[in-house]
Amino acid sequence: MTEHLRLGVNIDHVATLRNARGGIAPDPIRAARVVAEAGADGITAHLREDRRHINDADLARLKAEIALPLNMEMAATVEMVAIALDLGPAHVCVVPERREELTTEGGLDVAGSMDHLRPLVGQLTDAGIQVAMFIDPDPAQIAASAEIGAPAIELHTGEYCNATDDAVAHQLARLVDGAEQAQGLGLECHAGHGLDLDNVEPVAAIPQVVELNIGHAILADAVFDGLALSVRAMRAAMDVVRGL
Repeated sequence: MTEHLRLGVNIDHVATLRNARGGIAPDPIRAARVVAEAGADGITAHLREDRRHINDADLARLKAEIALPLNMEMAATVEMVAIALDLGPAHVCVVPERREELTTEGGLDVAGSMDHLRPLVGQLTDAGIQVAMFIDPDPAQIAASAEIGAPAIELHTGEYCNATDDAVAHQLARLVDGAEQAQGLGLECHAGHGLDLDNVEPVAAIPQVVELNIGHAILADAVFDGLALSVRAMRAAMDVVRGL
């Protein structure tokens, strides 16, 4: 088992909250600083075609202002490849993307898109960017990821996280088998999607997994765990000017 399991924190939904009102608050770059100080190993941000949360300026600032490695999630499009090559993040995770989805649904079909994905992986790899394929824990998809030259995969943990009763063990076994296959093929293995405090431990215990990428659960908990501190700060600022 790796001595240190890396944690990448996805800050997309800080930008979602900002965009709901417009303006600049809350600032996702400020969130990235907090995440860095709290012990994360990397920052993950998904630049979507419709820019529904993270935008191009956010990525540029994250790269320039945050010392942690930046993991850019992106669709396999000419536009996104050009942005990644210009930005130069440490990592890129290629994900499936549909405009109408609320969040990424399922893994990328690498096996069915090898001719399209192989040159993309080559371009990014030649630029010194580590490329991961975001895939379901399916043997054919893992093998295809290795065949196109991707150095890493991220196993989609959504089915495991959404499973109930006896299905949990089955979905966890798929992740275990997928991680073992990845290691055997020389692929670095990451995992993520839907992980929270209630379900993360079995995935974190898979020895071949070296990185977890988690966002929504961390930010959801922060709404409650950090809200009291924000209210107290505002109360104190008001009381000061009233001489209280």
